[in-house]
Amino acid sequence: MSDEMEHRTPVSLANVRADDPHLQPAAKNPRRVEQVIGLLFVLGIACFIGFAVTYFLDAPAWTYGATLGMGLFLMGVGQVAWGKYLMPRGPFVEERHELASSETERSAFAAAIVDRGGGTVKRRRFLFGLLGGGVGIFSLVALIPLMRSFGPQPKGTLFKTNWKKGSYLVDSTGRRVQVGDLGIGSIVTVFPQGFENSENGQAVDQTVLIRISNEDVVTGKGRETWGPHGYIAYSKVCTHLGCPVGLYEQQLELLVCPCHQSQFDVTKAAIPIFGPAPRPLPQLPLYVDASGNLRSQNGFDQPVGPGFWERA
Repeated sequence: MSDEMEHRTPVSLANVRADDPHLQPAAKNPRRVEQVIGLLFVLGIACFIGFAVTYFLDAPAWTYGATLGMGLFLMGVGQVAWGKYLMPRGPFVEERHELASSETERSAFAAAIVDRGGGTVKRRRFLFGLLGGGVGIFSLVALIPLMRSFGPQPKGTLFKTNWKKGSYLVDSTGRRVQVGDLGIGSIVTVFPQGFENSENGQAVDQTVLIRISNEDVVTGKGRETWGPHGYIAYSKVCTHLGCPVGLYEQQLELLVCPCHQSQFDVTKAAIPIFGPAPRPLPQLPLYVDASGNLRSQNGFDQPVGPGFWERA
């Protein structure tokens, strides 16, 4: 507590008057102080707006902290100055020897409050408006990172990959896979042509192509034409947590996820027979064209990867 505060004489609320010097602002020139505080509030609001603009423009990260921090600083300084220089000086005390104030004391206090509200508060309505505007703009600005950073909802995009009817199967170099390229027991990761690299493709396009025989393979009812010449193709994205299912056990004819050891029977529609995977790997229906190229009859028969919230 400062020396000035220590030597102030407490004023009883029962004796306070509207013209009492203790009700007057501490500043010698309140009007000038009001203007300075108003300027601080305006600059603070401008900084909040600047934060929103820099965020939308993807400006350097330091500008986010500079604009937001400066806005909060200016608004804070303005509020502190308001309380220090424009509010009544006081201090005010109330005798506590009686539990209830007398009628005279209540009337005097009410009159003092009315006088203060009719003078100081009305004269500073503009500052209240600026303060309220600053708080409102800050609230809106604070929501911008939350709304923009989450991005758009996935909606139906989680159901789709770049595989479609007639897509050529290509390896990571973009070379088309032909019917004679793989021997029995061989496996290769393939992609739809044009989406074999990270610039154009996406993780859910990854597909494992396995050749388990020289004859057509039927992995389940309704899939009689999906495995021509012993080739079958499944999504490489595990249905547990999305790890790449890239290990093949030839003798047991199982695809194995190296992350949590889920095992999928490739001869029976890749149903999981061990591990935490809850669903089979989606199968890609294949056919061989007149030039011997392996191509897809259509996209995957079900959504790729782990279960997600929108599938229900």
